[in-house]
Amino acid sequence: MIRVLLADDEAMIRAGVRAILAAAPDIEVVAEAGDGREAVELVRAHRPDVALLDIRMPKLDGLAACEESRRAVPETAVAILTTFSEDAYVARALGGGATGFLLKSGDPYELIAGVRAVADGGAFLSPRIARHVIDELGGERLARGASARTRTEALTAREREVLGLVGAGLSNAEIARRLHLVEGTVKAYVSAILDRLEVRNRVQAAIVAHEAGLVEAGPQGP
Repeated sequence: MIRVLLADDEAMIRAGVRAILAAAPDIEVVAEAGDGREAVELVRAHRPDVALLDIRMPKLDGLAACEESRRAVPETAVAILTTFSEDAYVARALGGGATGFLLKSGDPYELIAGVRAVADGGAFLSPRIARHVIDELGGERLARGASARTRTEALTAREREVLGLVGAGLSNAEIARRLHLVEGTVKAYVSAILDRLEVRNRVQAAIVAHEAGLVEAGPQGP
């Protein structure tokens, strides 16, 4: 069971997110917070698998709460939940230790998939956010796309397939089911991909996948 802390200063938003997560049999909301300071305290108290933090909260915003939570309980993964998709927020969130960035207005499956991915030790960037980050590169976009395609050409066909699914936000377990592989094999592929692309984590690999055009359009189900 994936234990989740949910933090948002709007009670109706918390209720909606809680209802979506309740539809997943493997996810349980164990605590809720109405501000960032309370969220950090509850992370310390409950040590959840995932802290799902709104980006804008009183007392302490979600980005600062992310940084404090990661310092206090490093084993708790953090996903940022927001209605804002500015790339500046994404950069700061990832720099603060978040491994997920989800839009409140996104597909409900994205929320569940994102929680599962970060709980599994992976990363999840909402496809709309990933697209925004890439689009904001402006004139560098085409050059980066060409560079990404060149970098991914060094991968095997199976590695490119795995990379595309990483870019779609699937966890190792979901990729294993999709490709009919054992999870340990997927982990080995992901590790090899990170090394060969010379990126530090799955989020950076996901961005390369989007730039290289390896990610299919639309939400990816298991």
